[in-house]
Amino acid sequence: MTILITGANGQLGRELQALSALYPHLDFLFTDIDTLNICSPEAVNAYVNSHHVDVIVNCAAYTAVDQAEDHLQACTLVNHHAVVHLATAAQAVGAALIHISTDYVFSGQSAQPYTETDQPQPLSVYGRTKLAGEQAALQACQRCMVIRTAWLYSPHGKNF
Repeated sequence: MTILITGANGQLGRELQALSALYPHLDFLFTDIDTLNICSPEAVNAYVNSHHVDVIVNCAAYTAVDQAEDHLQACTLVNHHAVVHLATAAQAVGAALIHISTDYVFSGQSAQPYTETDQPQPLSVYGRTKLAGEQAALQACQRCMVIRTAWLYSPHGKNF
């Protein structure tokens, strides 16, 4: 089984790289912007086809939440359009897509924990673009799963 990990130089991608050693029977392909431009549908299709990808785990994202307000185009490109390219490529070859998203798709104003059936109400550019990516992925790829996380922490990157 061949598993493509996008955003491999980010927090989650780096942790998946470390964990991949525990699964020597799987073929992991770790990519980041320098090896696969997920904003290019042609590049994504070519890569997925030529590497016979079975699963895509999309860890790539524009995650600078505050900066996203001033960089709508870049945020939309990575968090929405690139996800469409990944989902479309996965669907075309029968691969599964695991898309990592965020709790920012919700308003954060609930007194109760959110569930997957709660109505999203993003309040920021970041949240809106991540929600658009989720919706596009689920629509474009039959074998798609969205995982929403509230925060990532690791020895890499910014942590709380």
